[in-house]
Amino acid sequence: MQVKDAYIQDFLNYVQEHSSNITITKDTNSILDPYFYERQEKLHKIRNDAKNGNMRLLTQEESNKEVELFFKEL
Repeated sequence: MQVKDAYIQDFLNYVQEHSSNITITKDTNSILDPYFYERQEKLHKIRNDAKNGNMRLLTQEESNKEVELFFKEL
C-alpha cells in the first residue's frame, strides 16, 4: 500500500475513526514467497492466453522433442 505524504494524517485519522471496521492480517503467501503475486499474475496471463488461443501449449511429446532439438543445436 502506498499513501502520499500529504495525505498521511488524513489517512491515519480515517483509520482511527473506522478502526472497528478494519482488520489487518499478514498475508502468508507474500511472507513465504515475496514474488507470489507477480508469478500468480504471470501464470494467469499464460493460462488465459492458452484458453484464448493466443498461445499454443505443447504436448509432453512435443515439448520433449523441442528440448532435444534445443540441446542438439547447442
